[in-house]
Amino acid sequence: MSELIALSSISSIPKEQWDALLPDNAAPFLRYDFLHALEATGCVSSETGWTTSHILKLDSEGTPTLVLPAYIKDHSYGEYVFDWQWAEAYASYGMQYYPKLLIGIPFTPVPSPRWLGNIHSIPDLSASLSDFCTSKGLTGWHMNFPNGELPEGHQASERQGCQFIWRNKDYRSFDDFLASFASRKRKNLLKERRRIPDQGLHVARYAGSDITPEMIDIFYQCYCDTYYRRRSHPYLTASFFQLIRETMSDQLMLVLAEDEEGPCAAALCFFNEYALYGRYWGCLRDYDALHFEACYYQGIEFCIEQGLTMFNPGTQGEHKISRGFAPEFTRSYHWLAHSEFNNAIAQFTRQEAPYIAEYAREAAQKLPFKQESS
Repeated sequence: MSELIALSSISSIPKEQWDALLPDNAAPFLRYDFLHALEATGCVSSETGWTTSHILKLDSEGTPTLVLPAYIKDHSYGEYVFDWQWAEAYASYGMQYYPKLLIGIPFTPVPSPRWLGNIHSIPDLSASLSDFCTSKGLTGWHMNFPNGELPEGHQASERQGCQFIWRNKDYRSFDDFLASFASRKRKNLLKERRRIPDQGLHVARYAGSDITPEMIDIFYQCYCDTYYRRRSHPYLTASFFQLIRETMSDQLMLVLAEDEEGPCAAALCFFNEYALYGRYWGCLRDYDALHFEACYYQGIEFCIEQGLTMFNPGTQGEHKISRGFAPEFTRSYHWLAHSEFNNAIAQFTRQEAPYIAEYAREAAQKLPFKQESS
C-alpha cells in the first residue's frame, strides 16, 4: 500500500502548498488559515483530545499530491456524527475504543471535500488508511461529512445523516423567496420578522474589513453564553475568533442585534463565492424570534444579495423546515480494526439507513412551499 505521512502540525507544510490543493468547491474551513488558527490558539491539541495528524502523500520531489485533514481523537466530542454507543460497546467487552483517527474538520459538521488533491495518487485510499491505523495502534478511522463518495471497493461502512439546507432558486429578493410559500406559512414568517422591530431591536450585517475586533469581542460574549446556558464549555477561544478575523475576514459575515441597552445577540457565518455557512450564535438577552432573524433570515437575505446558491445554517434543528430549509443527506465512513465490531457497525449502518430516509421524507412533506414549487 502507498506510504502515508502524518504531520503533527499544519505549519509543517507551507500554506501555499496546502491551499494549492483545495478544490473549487472547498468550504472555507478547509483553508490553511482556518485549520492553523485552531492549532495556533490551542483549540485543537493533545490537551483537548484533538492531536493533529494531517495525512499526506508526497511525490518523488517531496511535494504533497494528496492531503487529508485528520486528528487522533481521545473522545468523540465536537464531531456531530455520534458514536458514543460504539465506544460503550467496546467498554462492555473490556476494550478501548480510543484513540481513533478522525478525518474531518473539528467542531464543523459541514459537508465538503475530505481529501485535497489527486485521490488517484493512492491506489486504494481506504486500505492505506486502515494500514496507517494498524501501524499507529489506532482502533480505526472515521471520515465525517465528506461531500463525495469514496472510490468503489472501499472497506468502510457508509453512514447516512440529514441536515437542513436552503437553496437559492434565483430569487431576486427576500419577498421573491417568500412568494414561493403557501399563504399561511408566508404570513407566519412575516409576523415573526415583524417581532424584531416591534421589540425595539435593530439588526445589522457586517462583512470583511467592516468587522472590527470590538465586534468579535461582543460576539464572543454571546457565543460563550450559549454554552454556559447548557452548563458546558465553549470549544473555541476568543483568540481563535480574533485570529480568523485577521486572516479570513474576506470570508466572514457577522450579524449583530442591539436593544436599548446595546448589543444583545450575534451570529457569525463564513462564506465563499458559492455558499454561506452559519456557524456560531449566542444572545445575552432573550427576545422572541431573534434567533430565527439572526441565524436564518439575515443569512437568506445575504445569499440573495450576493448571488450565493446555498446556505448551510448548521446541524440539526427541525424548526428550520418551516423557514424553507429542506432535508438533504450527509454521509460518513467508518472502519474498525476489530473485525467483529467492524461487521457489527456495517450491520448497524445498513439498518439505520431506512430510518434516516424516512425521516427526511417526512421532513420534506412539512416544507412551507406551494405545492407546485416544493
